[in-house]
Amino acid sequence: MKVRTLDDFDLAGKTIYLRVDMNCPIDPLTGDIIGTKRIEEVAETLHTMKDSKVVLVSHQGRVGNSDYIGMNKHAVVLERMLNRKVKYVQDVIGVAAHNTIKDLEDGDILLLDNLRLCAEENYEFTPHNAAKTIMVQRLAKLFDLCVLDSFPSAHRSHPSIVGFPQVMPACAGRIAEREIRNLNEIMTVAKAPHVVVLGGAKVPDRLEAIRLLIQNGRADHILLTGVIGNVFMRAQGRIRYPLGIKFEDDVVRKAHRLIGEYPDVFSTPVDVAVRENDTRLEMDVRKLVEGEQIVDVGPKTVEHYSKIISSAGTVFISGPAGNFEMEGFDVGTRDLLRAVSKSMATTIVSGGHLTAALKKYGMDAHINHISTAGGALVLYLTGAKLPMIQALESASERLSTA
Repeated sequence: MKVRTLDDFDLAGKTIYLRVDMNCPIDPLTGDIIGTKRIEEVAETLHTMKDSKVVLVSHQGRVGNSDYIGMNKHAVVLERMLNRKVKYVQDVIGVAAHNTIKDLEDGDILLLDNLRLCAEENYEFTPHNAAKTIMVQRLAKLFDLCVLDSFPSAHRSHPSIVGFPQVMPACAGRIAEREIRNLNEIMTVAKAPHVVVLGGAKVPDRLEAIRLLIQNGRADHILLTGVIGNVFMRAQGRIRYPLGIKFEDDVVRKAHRLIGEYPDVFSTPVDVAVRENDTRLEMDVRKLVEGEQIVDVGPKTVEHYSKIISSAGTVFISGPAGNFEMEGFDVGTRDLLRAVSKSMATTIVSGGHLTAALKKYGMDAHINHISTAGGALVLYLTGAKLPMIQALESASERLSTA
């Protein structure tokens, strides 16, 4: 590895900026956390910092979405897991945050509020400009060491990720270190055919990565579900009405172009489940009419996809097949994960939602690598350089030449 790790630093008595990713699945009706895997991972890193003053920072959700909430519930869950007091302040860069950080004693843990409450954290910057943001300028002087352990958001050039390593010593946390090592080992033994199962709702991110996966020999078959599956069905003309998603014309046009360039790579659902009066109704895609809400893939699609998965050399699955958080609409996600877990291939499961689902269904012991990272892991497998890793490498180089 070209990055420094926690083993390269004396942590005792230091005030540590620890950027993690506790962006968890949230119940859209209650606002409760329904998958705690990412918080469990944070606990692992914190065990190595028992003699430090640790300030945890994370984002949660996207502005305007139902999962955009504060971090108070995360503090409660983390405290229970650690069996240690976790302080929480409803602030990020203001006076309350400053004063609480300054008053920390060795062994204290403080969690700041949702980073995305700060406008700057909702934009991407070059590392140089990220270091000039108000967030970095106000907080950096309070810390001795920056620890980046947010591999699920390693593909983002946000100030909290690429800004702080520009102005202080920085290293990878335990989760980021393990992810990089394990993935490098897995990819050296991965073999064709490479089957990629993509779902979820982050369509622009997925489209960006799909071309790279194909071009770099990491995707011989791409099986689509979720919102991105709907986008490709719209591009094929199999869904004949607007989906009502952001940037729809643009993403459908890009999907159409990909289908034209790689016609033998993509598979889309043949049947789906729609939501009618809070119940599940399965139907052929050709019978869909405008206004019906697609919430899952159907059994014929699962059967077809499972056959492809069973003959794979490597399987990578990222993103749920539908609204798996809602009772009755998790069938596609569950059955596709079951097909992956039974496969003889090298298997990688990616993303916070799927790791939560794996644990729920008791299938996690049958997967070669489980990562809470979603988009970051997809891009990493394409061979792309992730901003967080680049920032850590640059910080390591500066320490070597200092």
